[in-house]
Amino acid sequence: MLLFLKFLLAHILGDFVFQPENWIKEKEEKKVKSLKLYFHITVHAILLLVILLFNLQEYWLGFLLIIISHYLIDVLKLYLQKKKTKRTWFFIDQLLHVLMLLFATSLYADFSFSLESIITDKVLLLFIFILLVSFVSAIIIKIIITQWNPESKKENDDSLAKAGRYIGILERLFVFIFVITNHWEAIGFLLAAKSVFRFGDLTSSKDRKLTEYILIGTLLSFGLAIFLGVLYLYVLNLL
Repeated sequence: MLLFLKFLLAHILGDFVFQPENWIKEKEEKKVKSLKLYFHITVHAILLLVILLFNLQEYWLGFLLIIISHYLIDVLKLYLQKKKTKRTWFFIDQLLHVLMLLFATSLYADFSFSLESIITDKVLLLFIFILLVSFVSAIIIKIIITQWNPESKKENDDSLAKAGRYIGILERLFVFIFVITNHWEAIGFLLAAKSVFRFGDLTSSKDRKLTEYILIGTLLSFGLAIFLGVLYLYVLNLL
């Protein structure tokens, strides 16, 4: 289990934290000719090396399997995805990556839990779920709701750059913390507070599409945070 969590941590960092949007755009445009594709694979290789403490003598087969399969899966996605199937291929891509991580782990471990690694397992598990709640959820929400983008942005928009993204990350982290600490009532207060601050903007805009867009994004954000909080507690109980 510990080895799989290490592999998963390297994957989340490489695919969601250390992959800028301009890399993704260039990969989609140039595909295998994009240098960013190879930068991306190199980042994954470096992260894996660090996570494994450069112990390639023992894990060289799993290392090669993960890196080569990651490249092939990414290339497959780049050539098969279309504009309308981008969301579908995002989830297929991530599922295939996780399956390969599981297969690579099976070469060395049987996924059994041991008392010797329980503290390390818990720390890694919490860190992974924090990344899922913050960075991964932000990308998932963006992929889902872009199809309904009302495009009603004003020319003199005085909102902070990327403020919505960081507000979303913070609110999901709060909800996640409330769930795992069993303070469900606080989620209601947080949702009410956000509704009060948003009410003025929605009233002045009188834009039904914008209202529905914000509502979908809010419900997705809270829903994902609650789901991940419950899932974290379930996995934690297995340790």
